[in-house]
Amino acid sequence: MALSSSRSWRYNVFLSFHGPDVRSSYLSHLRKQLERNGIITFNDQEIERSQTIKPELTRAIQESRISIVVLSQNYASSSWCLNELVEILDCKETGQIVMTVFYKVNPSDVRKQIGGFGKAFKETCQGKTETEIQSWTKALTYVANIEGEHSLNWVNEADMIEKIATDVSNKLNASLSRDFDGMVGLEDHLGKMKSLLHLENNEAMIIGISGPAGIGKTTIARALFNQLSFSFPLRYFMGNVKGSYRRTDCDEHGLKLRLQEQLLRKILSQKRIKISHLNVIYERLGNQKVLIILDDVDHLEQLDALARDISWFGHGSRIIVTTEDQELLQQHGINNVYNVAFPSSEEALGIFCLSAFKQISPPDGFGRLVERAAELCSNLPLGLCVVGSSLRKKKEDEWEVVLHRLETSLDRDIERILKVGYDGLHEKDQALFLYIAVFFNYTKCDHLSAMLADLDERHGLKTLVDKSLICISTNGDIQMHKLLQQVGTQEIKRQEPWKRHILIDPYEICDVLQSNTGTGTVMGISFDITEISKVSISKKTFRRMCNLRFLRVYKRRIDKNVEVHIPEEMEFPHGLRLLHWKAYPSKCLPPTFHPEYLVELNMQHSQLEKLWEGTQPLTNLTKMNLSGSGNLKEVPDLSNDKNLKLLDLSGCMSLVEIPSSISNLHKLQELMMMFCINLEVIPEGLNLMSIETVNMVGCLRLRTFTPSFMSFNLRHIFLTRCEKLQSLPDIVSTELITLNANGCQSLQRVPNCFHSTKVALNFTKCFNLSQEARKSIIQKSFLDGRKYVGTRSSNKWARLPGWACLPGNEVPAEFNHRAKGNSLTILPESSDKPLYASAIFKICVVISPKNKVGSNLPKIICLRMNKFVCSCPCYDFQVYNKISMSSVFAHLSTEHLFVFLYVLDQKDHSLGVLSEILFKIESGPNFEITECGAQMWTEETPALETIECGAEETENVDEGKSRRSFWSCLLLCCFIICCIVIFAWGKKTIDFRFSV
Repeated sequence: MALSSSRSWRYNVFLSFHGPDVRSSYLSHLRKQLERNGIITFNDQEIERSQTIKPELTRAIQESRISIVVLSQNYASSSWCLNELVEILDCKETGQIVMTVFYKVNPSDVRKQIGGFGKAFKETCQGKTETEIQSWTKALTYVANIEGEHSLNWVNEADMIEKIATDVSNKLNASLSRDFDGMVGLEDHLGKMKSLLHLENNEAMIIGISGPAGIGKTTIARALFNQLSFSFPLRYFMGNVKGSYRRTDCDEHGLKLRLQEQLLRKILSQKRIKISHLNVIYERLGNQKVLIILDDVDHLEQLDALARDISWFGHGSRIIVTTEDQELLQQHGINNVYNVAFPSSEEALGIFCLSAFKQISPPDGFGRLVERAAELCSNLPLGLCVVGSSLRKKKEDEWEVVLHRLETSLDRDIERILKVGYDGLHEKDQALFLYIAVFFNYTKCDHLSAMLADLDERHGLKTLVDKSLICISTNGDIQMHKLLQQVGTQEIKRQEPWKRHILIDPYEICDVLQSNTGTGTVMGISFDITEISKVSISKKTFRRMCNLRFLRVYKRRIDKNVEVHIPEEMEFPHGLRLLHWKAYPSKCLPPTFHPEYLVELNMQHSQLEKLWEGTQPLTNLTKMNLSGSGNLKEVPDLSNDKNLKLLDLSGCMSLVEIPSSISNLHKLQELMMMFCINLEVIPEGLNLMSIETVNMVGCLRLRTFTPSFMSFNLRHIFLTRCEKLQSLPDIVSTELITLNANGCQSLQRVPNCFHSTKVALNFTKCFNLSQEARKSIIQKSFLDGRKYVGTRSSNKWARLPGWACLPGNEVPAEFNHRAKGNSLTILPESSDKPLYASAIFKICVVISPKNKVGSNLPKIICLRMNKFVCSCPCYDFQVYNKISMSSVFAHLSTEHLFVFLYVLDQKDHSLGVLSEILFKIESGPNFEITECGAQMWTEETPALETIECGAEETENVDEGKSRRSFWSCLLLCCFIICCIVIFAWGKKTIDFRFSV
């Protein structure tokens, strides 16, 4: 159905009637009452009646919001009336509302065309075409089924007319408006909501809309109500439910009664309703089709009062509940929930521009300012609308002032709405909210647990998630919206100074550190020294802050120079769990530093040359980040750190070696050592069985890894520009996703084989690779893809993402299908070797830059055309795969080979056998494909590469099997000999007994 919100109505009401029956009596009173109610009605008195409907009458019907069909005894005696009715019902399909009045005629007579009404209809049908008669019959049957007012049911016609006029007013008030026209992203939300509502289903349903404050829940609900309300005889949008539920002036039962009274008064249009029990909604609405929106619900009691059971409402009813509290919906048993997502960056810009400029794109000169404003609002629709409207018609310099203020403070209107969720939290949950807002946004859940070991953070996290104040990503990251973070900082600033557990005001912190006025109440300090020119810290400054656990010192602006003086005798608190001090000015941490409880140490861009002397108890440390500490010459002994997961030494340019003690880091997952330009070797004997990511980019002197360095969990290895690296060990991990050795010009040896179909092997500009290495990369990559040959049950493997790139100017001979240029036709080798649709193809192409710069990067696009085996050839042309090569071909100046897997998709598998396959490879304007080749894997292809790849392992396995066989045979022989001896001894015993 087209949305009538896009229509412009000229009349409120069009009246269809048979003049002689009602014009001078009933109809004149109805017109008068409609006029009193301010309803514009089309007047047809000047139009001459005839057999055919006049164009001006047709136009009047189309331009009316509501049509009222007054069906009287002789209505069907007029072909004019019948043609009007057909036109009205056509308009109903485009959103017009149709109401019926049965005036001194029985609806069943109209429906079946019987009685006096039917007699008049039959007389009108004489001499008419069958098409006309069928359209009239269908229209009468349809309109008779529309529920309307029946004059025979009313004692007083005046009351009936007043009721009709009231119903018309209500329908006009609830009709579609243009309030939501042009709202960015709204149509997508409404489409998803309608799919949840299942409007075609005649069962009553209750649906939830969930999301954080300011995300647009109410806007979506109002727009939905606006679109759907005309389909429901009774409807009511109950806004701000939580505002109408206060436990101050009456008991819980009384509050529920009051909520029910409010709902019933509005939905039934009756001002005086008093109820005495909570089943009245069921009694009044149990047989009614209703649409009710309960907006901004925050207590379960509200739902119990207004929609405790879906059986309270009639068939086809829809109850929609909006809330920030997901747990509330779960407790009430609401399983159909639409979780409102944040708009995309493009949508956010559109929302902001619509508020600021009344158009969806910024005018010239405002593009940068708009992007900055949207970023400050972090794509929250409420923030985008409030900030956008506050900047409307302001000049660019005024924008700069407002945006600068928003960087440090929150708009009052935005804060008022967002703060409601915080105010409703328990005291402990409020404390957790503030810790996350200041210190732990985008921190993983397990890391937060270690930081807040003595708080019930698991229950608290669930509460914050349920209240839509945070969300937790699929990989366990805690995420709080930027504006909610500002709510937290504003709340801290409002607290009395002596009650503050967290200090964030830079001037207050500076005073505390210099004058030693801290107290045991302080548990966290977040110190932005950007606005301070000089900081001198007292040596006893932390002694009085004995409960300090979280210390963060940083600069929001890197270019700002700040003098920080730290005395050598300064003592950090013993219970410190987070020490995050960017640009730490001293060469070493204080000698009294005890990191026993420390969970995270972050000293980026420090002046440290070493951390401490000897071995420290590091049983709780999980993260150590010393990146950018260019003067660091040694890493401390980490023998006692059994829980370290991240070690970041990137940019430690003075570091020559790393200690062998890291071999004990069995839980280490990430080792980051980018641009350690003086590092030459990795210590032998490492046993990092949990390592997942190794980043050694720019380690210009690094020559080799040790085989024991690799683990079964290894997923990413980055070795770009390790120019002296000569060899890589065998990789046992089957989870490898990335091996980037771009620019390793001295590299000769690589792992013997690569099993994973997921691995991206980047060996661009590795010009010294040995023949064995090239063979391993080209011939023995993606071997695990072989096990998906013939798989037809799923499209999961239709796109195997593995690829490899290395220097080369000729497709190797093992690709038995080869051709010059960028296209390749594959035909069956013989009748015994057909082309199976279930095959996997390994493709190799030679890609060459047309110019020697490679500034415009290519996209490898594989197009394929299948010719199926059938009497009438048909073609299926599709874009299969698109691989962006921005990091692979950057600055490429010579020819390279690009190898990847190609799998026919599921619909091709059903074809069985193909007569030919045409591959066409496209590469972009600045590159060309000079040669391409393909190798086909089928279920019958022998796994030669697998045998070669596992040769060493096979030898070891065979040797082990031989040994086991030898001992098995020896044991079997011993068992047989024992049996023979026992049998012989038993026989001798029996013979002896017989002889005796």
